[in-house]
Amino acid sequence: MSEQLKFIVEQLNKEPFKKNFNLITFDSLEPMQLLQVLNDVLAEIDPKQAIDIREEMPDQTAKRMFTLLGMLKYKPPGNLSDASSFRQGLVTGNKPVIHPILHWLLQRLPELKKRAYLARFLVKLEVPAEFLQDDVISDTHHQYEELVDTFKTYHKECEQLKTSGFSTAEIRRDISAMEEEKDQLIKRVERLKKRVESVPNHQRMLELARQLRVEKEREESLTQQKQEQKNQLFQAEQRLQRSQQQLKDLRQAAADADPENLMKRLEEEIKINSYMVSEKLPKELESKRRVVQYLQKVASEPSMGQAELQELEDKIKEVNAQINQLIEKRMMRNDPMDDKLTLFRQQASIIIRKKEAKAGELQEAREELAAAERELAQRSGQARGPDGDEVIRGDELKRLVVKLRSKGTVHKKKRQELAELKAEYGVLQRTEEILRQRHEAIQQQLQSIEAQKGISGYSNTQEELERVSAVKSELDDMKGRTLDDMSEMVKKLNSMIVEKKSALAPIIKELRPLRQQCQELTQEYEEKKAQYDSCAAGLESNRSKLEQEVKALREETAQEENRYHYINCMKEIIEMQMQRAAEETKAYVSSDPQERKKAIRELYMKNITEQEAHGKKLREKQKTVRESHAPNMKQMKMWRDLEQVMECKRQCFIRAQSQASIGQVIQEGGEDRLVL
Repeated sequence: MSEQLKFIVEQLNKEPFKKNFNLITFDSLEPMQLLQVLNDVLAEIDPKQAIDIREEMPDQTAKRMFTLLGMLKYKPPGNLSDASSFRQGLVTGNKPVIHPILHWLLQRLPELKKRAYLARFLVKLEVPAEFLQDDVISDTHHQYEELVDTFKTYHKECEQLKTSGFSTAEIRRDISAMEEEKDQLIKRVERLKKRVESVPNHQRMLELARQLRVEKEREESLTQQKQEQKNQLFQAEQRLQRSQQQLKDLRQAAADADPENLMKRLEEEIKINSYMVSEKLPKELESKRRVVQYLQKVASEPSMGQAELQELEDKIKEVNAQINQLIEKRMMRNDPMDDKLTLFRQQASIIIRKKEAKAGELQEAREELAAAERELAQRSGQARGPDGDEVIRGDELKRLVVKLRSKGTVHKKKRQELAELKAEYGVLQRTEEILRQRHEAIQQQLQSIEAQKGISGYSNTQEELERVSAVKSELDDMKGRTLDDMSEMVKKLNSMIVEKKSALAPIIKELRPLRQQCQELTQEYEEKKAQYDSCAAGLESNRSKLEQEVKALREETAQEENRYHYINCMKEIIEMQMQRAAEETKAYVSSDPQERKKAIRELYMKNITEQEAHGKKLREKQKTVRESHAPNMKQMKMWRDLEQVMECKRQCFIRAQSQASIGQVIQEGGEDRLVL
């Protein structure tokens, strides 16, 4: 924060602000004074912002500053991402909000000036679609867009001229030097003319020399054309040979093929074509579309400065770092089963990449084959006669046969020579090996003798001296060649300088009308700019008035629509109620009893009578239940006591029978049982 304050104070003390602040005075500024300092910096960027904020409402000040900062593409720091808190801090002159804005603006002052200047002319006015239906407004808006496009082209040309590197001082120096050379050449030509005038038939000789120069230039151009045609003929012959070889291979493959192989080949081609159509080509098409969309998006956006590019690069680096961290976390979290699956995934991705590479190679091969087929068709069309048949004459056939025989004899001789050379190569290789062994033995003997004599390394030193002398002689030769090359290069440079000067003469001549045209365009640009400013101001005032009128009319229309719908609903409800009342009155007054029964009053009376009768019955039933409640409860208690007595008797009877049967013999069903 201290570094930020130091930078802000230093910049405010410089031109064009000259505030004479120090850290203490700047830090002790009141919120209103701090907002005024911010407004002064914004006024330096855009002169329209030169306003005393004490004479302006706080909301208007905040709105104006918000609009300009949004146009300048200012992004609040991470801790002020909330728009409401940022707006509140800007309105109240909060230091944590104002200081970063000042630091950001003062860092990029020239760039922001340029952006604010361009925004005055490039930020298009938004006209509602319903207003564009008017012919006058539509034509005016079309002219406005054309003026914006014209401004873009003029501004680009102006920037290109500023950054082209042309300097008027250098051009003037070149012009003066060329004029001096021109004077020297004129004097030299006059001297040569005086010398030539004494020679007889000098006009004829000059004409012949001119014709000779023209013919030499023509000869050079014809030689160059001849060489280019030779190269083209050689390339065409090579393509024809490749095409003929491919045609021969295809014919052999078709002759040796059987139905099964053909079916397999067709199935493979169908699979390949289906893969190309369903997978590869849609992916390529989608990628191309994404690239086109991205390029259109980039082209539609305004130009970015170096600071914005740096911010984007920093964001990209941060995102890449986060991605790497997530990948590392994922790798640490993976279990052995996932590792096994990762291996298979890698193998699958490798296979997919290989498949895509082979598909690309296949597509390239198909394109080459199609080109070769077209060229073959063209060549065969050239080789056909007027009736469509290939022209092969007897003399040509004889020459072809003789050529093939000579080729066969030459081939046999070359094969024989190749066999002899291979045999000789084997002998020489063996001889080289023997000589190498002898050389190694002699070297060992020489080293032992040198060691005995006390001069070890003498032979190596001698070889090194010979090698150094050879290198020195080569360097001397190279120096001599370098000097010759340098002199030749100096001559070439002098000739190039002369050529460049002669080439610059027409450019300078062309530059003079262009400079005048530039001045005219600048004057026209100023006039158009003034027209544009006046037109834009008029359109802006008209647009604001129309927007206010449209807003008021829309609000009034919405209120009237709500009132209309409410009145319609109330009307329908009242009509229904009136209709029901009329029907009820008609049914009640009618003399027909059937009709009177349909009346709501009669229905309600009938329901009331039925409910009263039903209530009377229920009250009578309640009375009988209350009267018989005590005897019924007493009777129910007696039945419960009787049930308990009978259950007790049943238990006693079962117990008595079980005790009486112990130790007795019981005969049942023809069987005797002893119970213990």
